[in-house]
Amino acid sequence: MSALISNIFTQVFITLIAVAGVYVLTGLTGMFSLGQAAFMAIGAYASGLLVIKLKLPFALAVLIAVVLATVVGYLIGYPVVRLRRDYISLVTLGFGEAIAALLNRMTSLTGGASGLTGIPRKVGLGIAAVSAVLAIMLVAFFKTSKYGRQCIALRGDELAAKAMGIHVTRIKMIAFLLSVSLTAYSGCLYAFYMSYVDPTGFGWKKSADWVIMVFFGGVNSLTGSTLGALILNALPQALRGLQNFRYVIYAVLVLLILNFKPSGLLGEWELTPRNVRKSAVKLKKKLGGKAAGKADKKEA
Repeated sequence: MSALISNIFTQVFITLIAVAGVYVLTGLTGMFSLGQAAFMAIGAYASGLLVIKLKLPFALAVLIAVVLATVVGYLIGYPVVRLRRDYISLVTLGFGEAIAALLNRMTSLTGGASGLTGIPRKVGLGIAAVSAVLAIMLVAFFKTSKYGRQCIALRGDELAAKAMGIHVTRIKMIAFLLSVSLTAYSGCLYAFYMSYVDPTGFGWKKSADWVIMVFFGGVNSLTGSTLGALILNALPQALRGLQNFRYVIYAVLVLLILNFKPSGLLGEWELTPRNVRKSAVKLKKKLGGKAAGKADKKEA
């Protein structure tokens, strides 16, 4: 495998982890966060600094960084999850911009606008791929668990969910913290793959890109969100030869899907053995019907 292909897939897998976190928040609970990239920044900077300054082992530094980001997520999420969904977007947007400004100003510690350098390269394609698979499996398990079903219930109607005895605030917080942990972990992997991080890579636009990927593939489908992340991550790299036109093609493709398939590429379809069997049966019947039609025409 060439270095270019390996680089593309490694970054795609790292992004898949963050998108899985966004799916938990947006796809399951209906909340929108434009500050998710800030938690990625916390994970990246915290793990990098722990290894560079304190000489901690890579695994321990990642664990501490994820826990730290989760604690910060709890402090932010405690008041945020009680707000209306549109206000959640505004508050998390402000939080994300505040983190970026803070990283820019802490020159002695984070390197400021110049970024944090000297992070050892500990992550490769294998670690990124295994991490992405485990993250997707974790989210799939969460979706089918009691908490996941409660998230889906409150996404549809919070008042009805409360009437059914669901503790809406607690369920939202659980989903928010799981989302934060996954995003922070993706930041750790990103830092130890790129060996360099700077504040400009963690702005609100990255958070918005993740939300677009979820809607592109299917906001109600983890499989669709994963597919959307794969396509929209790899597409700009594949179109690199077109230079200035690649982002135009990217934007047009996203707009076409969101306009003509509002539920995304896969809608609510999930990649499960049962759904695969159903799809295979439907395809077999369809092909059988076409073959019968052709046979009738020949006899006629």
